[in-house]
This record gives sequence, C-alpha cells and structure tokens, in this order.
Amino acid sequence: MSHITVIGAGITGITTAYALLKRGYRVTVFERHAYPAMETSFANGGQLSVSNAEVWNHSSTIIKGLKWMLRKDAPLLVHPAPSWHKTTWMGEFIGQIPRYHANTIETVRLALTAREHLFEIAAREDIEFNLEKRGILHVYYDRPSFEHAARVSKMLKEGGLDRHPVTPTEISAIEPALNGQFYGGFFTPSDATGDIHKFTRGLSDVATRLGMVFISDAVVEDISSKVGGGVTIVWTQGQNRATSHRESANFDATIICAGVGTRRLAAMVGDRVNIYPVKGYSITVQLDSAASKNAAPWVSLLDDKAKIVTSRLGANRLRVAGTAEFRGENRDIRADRIRLLVEWSRRLFPHVETDNVVPWAGLRPMMPNMLPRVASGSMPGIFYNSGHGHLGWTMSAATAEIIADRLAATLPAAKLPVASAA
Repeated sequence: MSHITVIGAGITGITTAYALLKRGYRVTVFERHAYPAMETSFANGGQLSVSNAEVWNHSSTIIKGLKWMLRKDAPLLVHPAPSWHKTTWMGEFIGQIPRYHANTIETVRLALTAREHLFEIAAREDIEFNLEKRGILHVYYDRPSFEHAARVSKMLKEGGLDRHPVTPTEISAIEPALNGQFYGGFFTPSDATGDIHKFTRGLSDVATRLGMVFISDAVVEDISSKVGGGVTIVWTQGQNRATSHRESANFDATIICAGVGTRRLAAMVGDRVNIYPVKGYSITVQLDSAASKNAAPWVSLLDDKAKIVTSRLGANRLRVAGTAEFRGENRDIRADRIRLLVEWSRRLFPHVETDNVVPWAGLRPMMPNMLPRVASGSMPGIFYNSGHGHLGWTMSAATAEIIADRLAATLPAAKLPVASAA
C-alpha cells in the first residue's frame, strides 16, 4: 500500500488526508502544533461563502489600499515597510487584474463543488460543527457599492451561483437583529456557516479511526525527492527545539498543505509557491445572557464597506471577523483591530453584550491570483494543496479531492507486485 505524507493539519491538510484514506492510501500527517486546526483553521469567519468568491485582483482594490495606507482602522491595511516578498507578490497580484473575471468564475465553481463535498462528509461521518444553512446576506450603504455588487452577481451566476438583490425592507425581514440604514443588499440562500475548528477536529478524529498517523509538534526541516521515486522527510519533534533530535522517513509521495509555511517548504524542493500571509482578525462574542442570545443574528452577514462578516455558532456564540493586513508573518493580536470589530458589533447589534469576547488573529495563505495551488511540483512525488486565501474553509473539500485524484493518476494506492522472470 502506497504511503503518503501530508504536511499541515489545517482544514486543507485534514480534508486531503481524508480523501487519500478513502482511496486506500496509508497516510501520515505532520503538524507543527500539538493538535490539528490550531492556526488559520482555528477561529475564522465561519462562512461557507460561495457568494464571497470575487477575487481581489481589481483596480479598485489598489486604489483603496493606497488610500487606506495611513488609516489604522482601514479594512485593508498595507504596512509601508518594504520587503522583497511583499513587492514581488504585489507585482504578480497587479498582473492578474486582467484575469479578474475568469478567476472569479473559477473560484465560484470550485466553491460550489466543495460545499456539496463538505455537506456529504459531515452527514456521512456524523460531524457536528454548528452548521447553519440560513444563507448569507451582503449589505451595502450606497448606490455605487450596490451597483458593483450587481455586476459581481452576474459573474457569480456565470459560475452557477444564485444570488439575488434585496431591498432594505427585505433585509430587515431576512435578519431582524440587524441595525442600520442600508441602500440594499444581496442574499444567497444556499450559502452556510459553521465552526471550522470543530469540523476539522471532528474529521481528524474520523481520519485517525481510518488509520491516519498524526505526528504532532513536528517541524519539517528538509524534503528531498529520491532518485527512482519516493520522498524523504526530515523533521524535529518536541516543544524544545534545542534538544530535539532530527528524524527521517521515506514515503512514496508528499502533499504540502502548510498554509503560509508552504512557501518555505516548496523552496526545499526547488519550487516557487508565492504565498503571502494576509492577517485577519476575529472576535468570538460569548452570548451569556438571554438578551444577547435574542439580539444576535442567526443569518450570516457581510458588511462590504467594513469587510466584516458574522456567523452564529450555536446558541451561545457569535463570530465576528474581517479586515486584511499585509504585514508579513506576524501573528500579533492588535488591540486597535480588535476594537474595530467590537465597535462594529455594538453599532449593528446594539443589544448584544460585548463584555466577554475572545480575540484571535490568523494568517490567510494567499496566492497572487487568489486561486489555490493544487498541482504537482517540479520533482517526482511532490504535490501542493495550499494558498486558499480567505476561502480555505469554503474550497478545501474540493481541492482535497482534486489533488488526491492527481496523485492517484501517477501513484496507485496498492503497489503492484513485480512480475518474476519466466
């Protein structure tokens, strides 16, 4: 039986491991944390949002980014300190503007496929993750932004998504808890929300029962493609890196699903995967009182102006997340960015108490074209499933199937016996 290693145990790594196990492979997963889903898959916005598939490669994004550069409360914040990585990424991002339309449609199609896969997995494996199939409501404060959204909706429809406009009166009917004066909105009934951390941990438990080996607290130090086939992985394990011993093992292939760490690992085998870490923030509002529970929304929202989303995670939690920060591999939780989310929550949901919130920051692994890298590497036995950006939760179940099929096309799960000489 062919033995595959997956590097990274976030949502893409665990869905990939599961897809491989279902095809009959032996699977070992390496994760630098003690548990799965401890980084970007820990506390994201919670949206399974095909309706948010518009890629960012648009001239208006560049204009807004420049305008907001000196505003600490800007939805998109680009730190002015230069770096070669940031500069090359931005250059490639601008170069993808002519593919804005095509890449958006491709994202929609991937996301639609992924959503069905994820629902099927959850039902088949009985994974509870606060799934809510109540749709996602996008709201707009002025006519220009609403008209831009209408143009986006035409692209989404090309990709196969039904999203329709709603009036301010209809907005109030869809989500009565929402407070504000809106020009209009768009509603996607088929979108959903859920707790990415709970789903990933639940699927990891399923994968373990199916035979997955999980190596935690493991930092991959080297990857090499062997002559004649196979891959050697070298890693250190343990919380104290100074006293850790290097270990190594041979595998038939590896799939790198390491989020923002993919760029470093790809360089080990001579590949360039230009992922940039784009930081996002969230707060989880604990709905401790009956008044807060009643005043918090159940329908998932996206405020396009603030770039903030909400997801109801069961009766007792409201996730509020958003903003984008280009500051390199920095995981600091900035008080001013958290305050922005709290103030927005108080403004739109004035009767929800915000005295008990849990702040978080994570790094979205973004490719310049806003599409994930789902492909084989330049060396035999190396594959990638990474760079999903702000839609990892939305697209992962599809890209896991795609990369598992591509690996299976070159390496069968069951090794064929060598025929003896006559």
